[in-house]
Amino acid sequence: MKKVTLLSLIAIFFISCADKNAAPAAPPAPKLPVAAITTENTTTDAEYPASIQGTVDVEIRPQISGNLDRVLVDEGAYVSKGQTLFKINERPFREQLNNALANLHAAEAALINAQLEVDKLTPLVQNKVVSDYQLKTAKATKKIAAANIEQAKAMVASAKINLSYTNVTAPVSGYIGRLPKKQGSLVAATDVEPLTTLSDVHEVYAYFSLSETDFINFKSQYAGNSIGAKIKNLPPVSLILADNNAYPQTGKIDMVDGQFDKTTGAITLRATFPNANGTLRSGNTGRIRLGLEHDDAILVPQSATVEMQDKVFVFTVNKENKVTKMPITVVGKSGTNYLIKDGVKSGDQIVLSGIDKLQEGQLIQPEKSTDTKIAQLINKK
Repeated sequence: MKKVTLLSLIAIFFISCADKNAAPAAPPAPKLPVAAITTENTTTDAEYPASIQGTVDVEIRPQISGNLDRVLVDEGAYVSKGQTLFKINERPFREQLNNALANLHAAEAALINAQLEVDKLTPLVQNKVVSDYQLKTAKATKKIAAANIEQAKAMVASAKINLSYTNVTAPVSGYIGRLPKKQGSLVAATDVEPLTTLSDVHEVYAYFSLSETDFINFKSQYAGNSIGAKIKNLPPVSLILADNNAYPQTGKIDMVDGQFDKTTGAITLRATFPNANGTLRSGNTGRIRLGLEHDDAILVPQSATVEMQDKVFVFTVNKENKVTKMPITVVGKSGTNYLIKDGVKSGDQIVLSGIDKLQEGQLIQPEKSTDTKIAQLINKK
């Protein structure tokens, strides 16, 4: 009886050990939402860095050398066309004008004397009292006197121009920049630094660049046999400011550069924006937002993607409900969706959420989703 009991205990011991060494049951496959990729038309936004300039940006420089007597504007002030900005000491130039006028009067007097000499000698030559040589000399002297008058007039005009340069005026209406030169400074036309800069910003230009590929795609979007014709068909563009807010008014692309930059391989475009309130100034930066239309495009929600080592992946689901991590090529954004060029195609099933912990080849329990729209990109030529 004791032997039977001992054998029973040993059997129970080995059975319990075997139960402990048995592998735990596998967890059930996770339930995750999936959807099939379909095709639809969509518009994507592409953004390009832009630099902003006034329609006129000019450097204000002196045309003459002299002492800066007065500075009549302040930095950042708005000035009107023709308004005096700086006053250079005019006394040396006033004296130059007076000297030129004196020379003119002397030349005019010399012409009168030469004419009198001609008038005196003419009858004497006719009566053969004096030789013809003296009359010819007098006439030549008269021509020299007349030439001296023209030269003196030119000197007077030049002196008047130099005197007018003592008033430095605004060539256009706009905003004054920095004023590096102060009252009493010696200024010259050869100075490296200008007196100031002046920007006409009632409208502003936003310059941005497109790569060769982007430019080809950009041109293919719009009708027209020439760049000029295509520009007329371009829709308005938006300007995103440095604070990520959109400028309240849209702009119009009105210029495409004549050639690509050999260094960057990009071409420059210009968009014009109204700026009646002076919100934008020369030197501002921002981003031009272009809307590009795509027919029959693939859109994948950003939430259904994962980024690793500068690559973007989605998890596709096969007929056995196994997932595969598939790299995709993103060519743009439309709202919260990525526009896809390569990696997936219409009809593929992808996991929409819960992808952070998925592994290659893992089984899932698909839950069909009908809320998400996904489309395939087909480039039309």
